[in-house]
Amino acid sequence: MKLLFSTNSVHPRDRLAFWHEEATKAFVAHEFSTPIRRNFRAEISVGSLANVELALFKSNEARVVRSQSCLRFADDDDIHLCRQISGSMTMHQDGRDAATQPGDVYILDPRRPFEFSLASNTRTLVFKVARSETQSRLGEIANYTATPISLMRPVGALASEFLASLAERADAIDPVTGVKLVQQALDLVALAFETAKGGVAQLSSVRTTTLLRLKSIIESKLHDHALSPTGAAGAAGISVRYANALLAEEHTSLERYIMLRRLERCHQALMSPTHSSRTITEIAYSYGFSDLSHFTRRFKERFGCTPSEIRRKPQ
Repeated sequence: MKLLFSTNSVHPRDRLAFWHEEATKAFVAHEFSTPIRRNFRAEISVGSLANVELALFKSNEARVVRSQSCLRFADDDDIHLCRQISGSMTMHQDGRDAATQPGDVYILDPRRPFEFSLASNTRTLVFKVARSETQSRLGEIANYTATPISLMRPVGALASEFLASLAERADAIDPVTGVKLVQQALDLVALAFETAKGGVAQLSSVRTTTLLRLKSIIESKLHDHALSPTGAAGAAGISVRYANALLAEEHTSLERYIMLRRLERCHQALMSPTHSSRTITEIAYSYGFSDLSHFTRRFKERFGCTPSEIRRKPQ
């Protein structure tokens, strides 16, 4: 994972404002306060594993509130799957209060209010997981928020250790393998939550496995200008019709999914400081687009602004 921001890089009088700005971009819009004010220190490191964004937060004492006002324009399509690495925190969401210890795994839903308080020297790993992936395994997310899975439970310990291992090795895992490992991690996490509640998790079926293989192939071929629905389905050993039937459960089609993933990868690159030296044209072409005007039009349809406008936003 790569260091994105550290309060050590700014003057003490500016630390809180800059931290709040960077934490909002890496996490969600929130209200922030700390009792130690100018002595506050924190940093954020970021990375990715296949189509999952990772963020590692290191922080001194602080209180974070995701209030109703923060939700005014919220359209978050991710669930935050978190692992406490060190320190401790208390949280509240969906009418539940909980405290976490190192190794605990828990879920926060950014579409609803929550709040948490961090102790000094707390480190937290956050996986931004697609909401649909989580709901397909657990059902209603509100049943699991603010409900930590402890290392004291065997399956919980396995899930916690697997998440930590994935984050540690994310930079060395190729996209195709990464998609498969993410699916396995989500199955294991779902099993840990359901085991704790005495239920049965909906683990990967044959259809899910086939869809996983299809998405893995698409992810590995996004750079190929010649990638087509027929080619992607054929590489997965299925027909275009069956591929569309699988993706229909996610309210999309094979052609639209390929376009969406290309646009999302371009958006990630344009927002990432590590790609700041690359031109918009280079990024678009590297993810399979051959017509810049077509790319710009589709990008604006998806994100509500042009690639140039994204680039002009403060990173």
